[in-house]
Amino acid sequence: MSEQPSKQHTSGTTHFGFRDVPVGEKQKLVGEVFSSVAGKYDLMNDLMSLGIHRVWKRYFVATAQVRRGDRVLDLAGGTGDIALLLRDRVGETGSIVLGDINGEMLRVGRDRMTDIGRVAGFEYVQMNAETLPFPDASFDLVTIAFGLRNVTDKDAALREMHRVLKVGGQARVLEFSEVKADWFRPLYDFHSFKVMPALGKLFANDSDSYQYLAESIRKHPPQAELQAMMETAGFARCRYRNLSGGICAIHTGYKV
Repeated sequence: MSEQPSKQHTSGTTHFGFRDVPVGEKQKLVGEVFSSVAGKYDLMNDLMSLGIHRVWKRYFVATAQVRRGDRVLDLAGGTGDIALLLRDRVGETGSIVLGDINGEMLRVGRDRMTDIGRVAGFEYVQMNAETLPFPDASFDLVTIAFGLRNVTDKDAALREMHRVLKVGGQARVLEFSEVKADWFRPLYDFHSFKVMPALGKLFANDSDSYQYLAESIRKHPPQAELQAMMETAGFARCRYRNLSGGICAIHTGYKV
């Protein structure tokens, strides 16, 4: 179900949705998906989740270990949802780096902040989560929401998140995961593979990108496996909490 690093490196391929593609091509293919959906991303999230993604994100931020004056890195920050929620928690003396590998998504987030007059305290950096351009121990909190499953080498990204955290700092991952209730899975699959691409075609004239998004969820490591990956990356006190029956989960780890 998940991307195994050993298989990636020995075979030279990785998952792009349900397709196997050369490792070197995945970043470009994912980039094309998010460049395509960037302008409609928030609208599509609302349509696909009936607005529940906003509740998940608020809970994700409300339960984060963060205080005034902290420096936070929000990876795969995209349209800025998480960064905006975090801004009030770090206060005027804190700062947030909004990072994304996709320039189109990053521009959407920056323009959104400018439009609502929230400019101070934000930095925008186009970056690859697998090779973060920051010194060791640079941040009090590192977050990534609905972005880890699109990273080619997830283990490398988790190691980098650990590296740039200060001792005592927290990493938090919000990601779609494995639905636990047997009765709900057929409904969830119908929504994912029939409704989502149809909505993508109707509202964004792009069904293929939303088909990929649905497939990428199924290829992402389930809860226990992702927790083990975080432990292997060096995190301590790793835990996860299922939201909405496992549709998504919050993973937490600390640098000690």
